[in-house]
Amino acid sequence: MSYDEYYVKSVIRTISDWPEPGIEFRDITPIFKDPKARRMVAHAFVQRYMDMNLSAIACIDARGFLFGSIIAHELNLPLVLVRKKGKLPGECLHQEYTLEYGTASVEMQADALEQGDRVVLIDDLIATGGTILAAMTLIKKLGGEVVEAAALINLPDLGGATKIQDAGSPVYTLLAFEGH
Repeated sequence: MSYDEYYVKSVIRTISDWPEPGIEFRDITPIFKDPKARRMVAHAFVQRYMDMNLSAIACIDARGFLFGSIIAHELNLPLVLVRKKGKLPGECLHQEYTLEYGTASVEMQADALEQGDRVVLIDDLIATGGTILAAMTLIKKLGGEVVEAAALINLPDLGGATKIQDAGSPVYTLLAFEGH
């Protein structure tokens, strides 16, 4: 692990038993109060993607928007939003996915991508992988190719990154934390 990774990991706050007992929530909001950490994270992603011939950066509601917008701006690429159902105007495609207790749905505007667009999909954290897998389905329905699914944090104990890879997308994360 590099100095940058150690530093960013030290800024992330762990909140026990939130949003429910037994969960160790990885709170990335302190990164946005620390310009050094925020710049380190953005720089790592920008350096990774600057030579990949991308068409767009797609990002997932809501914390994925934070880094996705920075990365898209720095790479001078369009930003495509993947939102919770009912939050985007106009014609949208939606995709349901399974949560631990129930289902949820994400959507994208029907004109967000074109056939052959090469997209990096950004979120804050990969846990079970359900949200990213649903977003990947939408990107593919619109004719796009997910070049890579990326997140600041991976929770490998929950297996989401493996599910995403098994679905055909490479995965890149800056950090990993054990546990749930």
